[in-house]
Amino acid sequence: MVKENLIRMYEASFRANAELPALTDYFKKSTLTYFQVAEKVAKYHLAFEKYGILAGEKVALIGRNTPMWVTAYASTITYGAVIVPILQDFNPIDVVNIVNHSDSRILLLSRDVWEKLEVEKFEKLEAIVDYESLETIWEREENTFAPIMNNIDTLFAERYPEGFKVEDICYPEVANDKVCIISYTSGTTGFSKGVMLTVNNVTSNVVFAIEYKFHYRGSRVLGILPLAHAFGCAFDMLTPLATGSHITLLGKLPAAPILLKALKDVKPDLLLTVPLLIEKIVKGKVMPTLQKQPVKTLTKIPLLNKVIFKKVRTQLMDAFGGALTELIMGGAALNSDVEKLLKKIELPFTVGYGMTECAPLICYAHHTTYKSLSCGRLVPGMEMKIDSKDPNNIPGEICVRGDNVTCGYYKNQEATDATFDEEGWFHTGDMGILDKEGNCFIRGRCKTMLLSNNGQNIYPEEIEAKLNNLEAVVESLIVEEEGKLVALVVPNYEMAQKEGWSTTQLKELMNENLKKLNTLVAPYERVSAIKMCAAEFEKTPKRSIRRNLYPKAAKIVS
Repeated sequence: MVKENLIRMYEASFRANAELPALTDYFKKSTLTYFQVAEKVAKYHLAFEKYGILAGEKVALIGRNTPMWVTAYASTITYGAVIVPILQDFNPIDVVNIVNHSDSRILLLSRDVWEKLEVEKFEKLEAIVDYESLETIWEREENTFAPIMNNIDTLFAERYPEGFKVEDICYPEVANDKVCIISYTSGTTGFSKGVMLTVNNVTSNVVFAIEYKFHYRGSRVLGILPLAHAFGCAFDMLTPLATGSHITLLGKLPAAPILLKALKDVKPDLLLTVPLLIEKIVKGKVMPTLQKQPVKTLTKIPLLNKVIFKKVRTQLMDAFGGALTELIMGGAALNSDVEKLLKKIELPFTVGYGMTECAPLICYAHHTTYKSLSCGRLVPGMEMKIDSKDPNNIPGEICVRGDNVTCGYYKNQEATDATFDEEGWFHTGDMGILDKEGNCFIRGRCKTMLLSNNGQNIYPEEIEAKLNNLEAVVESLIVEEEGKLVALVVPNYEMAQKEGWSTTQLKELMNENLKKLNTLVAPYERVSAIKMCAAEFEKTPKRSIRRNLYPKAAKIVS
């Protein structure tokens, strides 16, 4: 267990950096200083106290990345409650499932999310609050939370009659072994996996990032990743707030021209992103230029090619704002051709490895020591083993344990027991090898989970569960073909025969099912096509589908 404590670090940071800018909304051009953030945090604490929120109770949060989103998050964990951040891309049905499963008492959200929810489906939720306006939108029982929020300024003045001061920034003791975050990697009830992260888990990540100078007092951050996701959360929010960095938020990833302008305006010192974004830039603008004559020929001539690569590097660095010390990519593998080019032009980039269950970091290497095609080296405070007879050459499952690793899944002991072995090793479900220098190379996945191009975890069973509920679908399998999700479906041929449907009509019905399915899943889970299979899938004795046989074994109806 680390000796530092994130709550104490925030208390110290908010005091020491009171006058510095903390959070900026890029489009609204509005900024909160660290003192203003601390003042808003104190109001949340007072509201939670008056309402009777106890340490360890759950508060859910969903919406765009904004200064008030961050303030709500920081308020919850520094109070001693547990934050349940929900990705904005989750389907409204999944949002309800997560709020219910997590036992959240309060839901903090943005107004656009509220308009899509069916409140009658919440089982235990007591109040819904717009975190931007602090207006109580809905209450299970009238005049419970609303009167507190409506009179929060009066209550605050009574609590601090001489005005709120820097010395009033004081947070309760929250031990390192206490859970402070429950992060859901999925939303459907049958597959709910709420990753419980302790103060120690997140503090360990933050301490590592500070020691490796990811952020420091006055450094500039441009947050483009969703803060509800572990990667962006740890290094675009939790770490900067502990150091006195200035965080500028875009709400969500914008179109390329807006993003490039924001990069030039903010001039971030460190940039976190997923490989897909960099691949689009390199494949769309850099590679075509280098493939044209006479540039293509010149890049093969020693000395001249260095001049060309230096110019390309300068153009890319300028596009990223001109102050970039390192570009960190994570969440998915980087295209090997793109990586080779980035190495040639000496762009300061690295690719890390992590997962929500490790809050998120497992491996990292500074760009000066990063080895091509690897995902870095194991970070301090962690142990790793490759479940293989020859870990240097034969891929095996990557297992880890240490300060970053979750204490388990909320209300899901079965999943916890299935993931941890008797010696306390967490089984990641990833296959990899380690070279003699300790660099980790991921070779594939031993779980069914798929990974989208932008780094989102995709759980096929969740999509299949929704698809199997649609008309004339007996069973289905979600597979990946050429980077896209495809559904293999066994239709109800008996029903089709009974109804007198032709093959063409059955295909039309499946196309309608495809449209319906894509309204029920998150954008990154959308399926590109449904392929009808002539026979049911092969099963194990336990009647589980032999997934490893597909899509090759599928008998597609032409």
